Amino acid sequence: MAPSSTPPVVDIHTHIYPPSYLDLLSSRKTPPQLLHIQSPTNGATPPPRLVILPSDAPSANPSVPHWKLGRPIGPEYSSVPAILSFMNTHGIDISVLSLANPWLDFLPSSEAAGWAQMVNDELNSICTESQGRIYAFGCLPLSAPVSAIVTEIERLTSPACPYIRGIILGTSGLGNGLDDGAMDPVWEAIQTHDLLVFIHPHYGLPTDVFGARIQESGHVLPLSLGFPLETTIAFTRMYLVGVFDRFPSLRILLAHAGGAVPALAGRVQSCVEHERAYYNEMGERIAGPQRSMADVLQQNIYLDAVSYSETGVRAAVDMVGTQRVLFGTDHPFFPPLGAEKDEWMSVRTNMEAVRAAFQSDAKGIGGVLGGNAVGLLGLDAHPK
Repeated sequence: MAPSSTPPVVDIHTHIYPPSYLDLLSSRKTPPQLLHIQSPTNGATPPPRLVILPSDAPSANPSVPHWKLGRPIGPEYSSVPAILSFMNTHGIDISVLSLANPWLDFLPSSEAAGWAQMVNDELNSICTESQGRIYAFGCLPLSAPVSAIVTEIERLTSPACPYIRGIILGTSGLGNGLDDGAMDPVWEAIQTHDLLVFIHPHYGLPTDVFGARIQESGHVLPLSLGFPLETTIAFTRMYLVGVFDRFPSLRILLAHAGGAVPALAGRVQSCVEHERAYYNEMGERIAGPQRSMADVLQQNIYLDAVSYSETGVRAAVDMVGTQRVLFGTDHPFFPPLGAEKDEWMSVRTNMEAVRAAFQSDAKGIGGVLGGNAVGLLGLDAHPK
């Protein structure tokens, strides 16, 4: 635990599949689903396999044994004692858990609101039992009627959910993306209740953009490029249609250091300024976003520091400012596969990147590693 004189270490990008959610996935026959593997003849039962991508489904891989599909699911994905042990091992004082992708996007409209309430209540109970070490981002029933989505937003900000500090959203919105005009009542409710929105990828890019040899590198291309570019495109679409003009007080946290946003924001702005569709014949600007990309990034956007590199952290800081960059681990994904089983290389790499980016600036390091999150989310800086 961090001394009272220093900021705590806060992990704002860390996921969980609560037991109720795993039960839901176990009941499904198509992705997302949880495959329970039959015990082999030599005794030990393999862990269940999580299949969240259609490309990993049994139907898409009829010749592949089920125990090779998806990823193995151990206690770190759902067990609170395992999560707290991970935090202790890596010097993390507080975690802000969020339901991992694909959230509730796949549910029929009639079931989504009930599941959202169940999962959010379960998250709040986990937080209550953690003695102040765990908070959470809630999830929304995006396939439900908009009125049900707004109702859950209101409930998440009520005394019924005291540990919820924001919400996590994928990029599909109500089915047509986060730039869909039908999302406006949702954005309005989120702005009214001042909820931080953690935008996280899941759907990636079309598989064919990675070429015919994609299988040779497993999930490297979809995860390293597809996910960050999905986030980049989703945010840029929101910007171009004026979401931040209509809802200027939105607070958005972009996953994976904003993807390619820090590198491409200037190019997006230049393309906007030179887009003929935004000007009339007199050369007057008549359409397009009203605010500059730089203004939106510095007033509305936060970036996590899940970039695994000093360069990535510095780019994030240069784009949005030191106080708007927040440490994360992406736990329980990217576990160690080699001999190191206790300390996770992925976590160590992110922590070292933050320290290297700031060098001797202890205030900057402390802010990104936890102080910024404490102020932004109203966390108890020194839990018991």
